[in-house]
Amino acid sequence: MNLVKVGLRAAVAAAVVFSYAAIHGPARAADPGPIVMKITLPTINENTHQYAKNFAAAVEKDSGGRIKPEIYPASQLGSIPRQIEGTQFGSIQVAVIPPEFFVGIDPRFEVMAAPGLVGSLPQAERLTADPEVKKLILGLGANKGLYGAALFVGNPSFLVSKMPVRTLADFKGKKLRVLASEFQIKALERLGATAVAMSLGDVLPAIQQGAIDGAVSAITVFTSMQYEDAAKYVTRTGQPTIFIAVEFSRKWHDSLPADLRKIVDEDAARESVTINAVTEQYFANGQKQWTEKGGELIDLSPDDQAAMMESMASAADEVAKKNPDVAAAYQIVTAAAKRVK
Repeated sequence: MNLVKVGLRAAVAAAVVFSYAAIHGPARAADPGPIVMKITLPTINENTHQYAKNFAAAVEKDSGGRIKPEIYPASQLGSIPRQIEGTQFGSIQVAVIPPEFFVGIDPRFEVMAAPGLVGSLPQAERLTADPEVKKLILGLGANKGLYGAALFVGNPSFLVSKMPVRTLADFKGKKLRVLASEFQIKALERLGATAVAMSLGDVLPAIQQGAIDGAVSAITVFTSMQYEDAAKYVTRTGQPTIFIAVEFSRKWHDSLPADLRKIVDEDAARESVTINAVTEQYFANGQKQWTEKGGELIDLSPDDQAAMMESMASAADEVAKKNPDVAAAYQIVTAAAKRVK
């Protein structure tokens, strides 16, 4: 009798467990939790960082919380090359980085860094909206683990330096940091300077230690990362304009359900347009903040500025001719720049 009762109780318990699993099991399997989206960028507290914030907020809202964005500014996930590698292999889902840093993947990425390409922020904004330019830049890296999602304007480049650069002659003998672009390297060499490609996180320590005399970057970088104590002079060369590419990990992007892929694609593109007004404000505020912090803003004379532009333009033509693929890409972006001037 006891054996019968034990067997009956076991059967009832098994039925209860089975019924619970039948009711709750599929729901648990279909709800693994939100999908993490790590967004990496080398800068902080400027328009690129604001883009990352806006994009993250839009994705979280539009996905109904199914995607959980995490933002890592100021190279928290490693140097720029490590950030790019992480995005290629899927440990990082989104990289918001100037395209020329992707030249190790495809040399055509650097054409957006060509000096003299654009002469104003509005022209640069129109260039990033050009269909041929977007098709070119966002299509690069597709077979190397990347999915190009958006392109927008960072800021015009200025030169920050320990000693003032007031004339073209002052460039001579200076060791200056540039972004990873042969276009920038050759342009500065034409002016008598030595160009050193360097990841952003290494720049300020290099200036403080005297390893370099200055750096080419955006005024918003100089203010947000507190350059004024190490180098108080900023020469407003305006060249080249820094553009920003938004690259997804292709592995991650392909793994998303179709509706979430649509959401991240549309949000990345939309926010790359709405950030333009923010960028213009950051650019204006950055120059004001620089002088308020005790820094000096310097303009070259009109003759020196014109001579610099002529020298840089010829350097860009020389670099482009070295590689047929780069030359073809350079022709596309320069033709587009003329159309949107």
